[in-house]
Amino acid sequence: MSMFDRRSFSLGQRKGGRKGLGPLRGVVVVRADKYAVTGATGLVGRQLVKHLMSRGDEVNVLTRDKDKAKSQLGSFNALSFYSKTDWGSGIEGTKAVINLAGEPISTRWSEGIKKEIRDSRVNTTQYLADLIRSSKTKPEVFVSGSAIGFYGTSEDKTFTEESASGNDFLADVCKSWESAAYSSSSSSSSGGGDGDDGPRVVCLRTGLVLSKEGGILEKMVPLFQFFVGSPLGSGNQYMSWIHRDDLVALVVECIENSAYAGPVNGTAPQPVTMNAFSDTLALVLRRPMFLPPVPDLPIQILLGEGAILVLEGQKVIPKKAMDLGFKFKYEGIKKALEHAVRY
Repeated sequence: MSMFDRRSFSLGQRKGGRKGLGPLRGVVVVRADKYAVTGATGLVGRQLVKHLMSRGDEVNVLTRDKDKAKSQLGSFNALSFYSKTDWGSGIEGTKAVINLAGEPISTRWSEGIKKEIRDSRVNTTQYLADLIRSSKTKPEVFVSGSAIGFYGTSEDKTFTEESASGNDFLADVCKSWESAAYSSSSSSSSGGGDGDDGPRVVCLRTGLVLSKEGGILEKMVPLFQFFVGSPLGSGNQYMSWIHRDDLVALVVECIENSAYAGPVNGTAPQPVTMNAFSDTLALVLRRPMFLPPVPDLPIQILLGEGAILVLEGQKVIPKKAMDLGFKFKYEGIKKALEHAVRY
């Protein structure tokens, strides 16, 4: 069935713009699906909203700042904006709620910053879960962000969704974050809600997202372009990455495929070391690396406890997605970087 068999042409058009073609004669037009999204102005959220609108779906943007969100996402018929006090209305009657909210973590961790990192994830997710439980028409699915920091760090272990959690700060945040998400469904602590008990819950443990618009590439590409890029730390730490387009596709797959429930690793099938990542980035940018790896000490001085993000890593495999047949467009780091640094 093509898009034109089931979607209206007018949903994604700019407000105040030219009227659409309208439904075609002889074509059955089914009402678009509606989704609620937090973190819609972030690196992943922006692309997810764009993707959903391109399919003819409607998106309720759950935000703390409606004016800022409108300025970044634009004004379209398919977009509605809800301030935090109105999130309940934005959730009501949606097919799925996608929770991508959270303060950035790639900064020096003071006690105040650590509180913001935790509260922006755990408290926001708990607030959403409470709203979902009290809604009259509950969403079918709640896809809530998490992170591969759940597993802690290791240079030699390989982690899947079945692996135990770590015991550092980020692991503790992730455990509380996921626990808050699961509370939206009273039937299970592992995501298997259904019927009146609540939605099916998926906790997407995301790795390093590759896009020129933000994340690690926004920081590393300029350094390599000016011939001052090099690996950080020993270079032997693993980087479990995923191209932004694949992550958006995985979010949609988690919504549409009922086999997805509980934790799902949002990483590519081929994690690489920091050395391999840096070598490939230099190759893709056609910039040789002249400098030796940056030693641990200056990074620790700069980032404090947050240095764990770049000096230690984890080798994470997306076992559940692979077992369920998800097709990654970018399985290897070279192809992923070739696209991500340009588009």
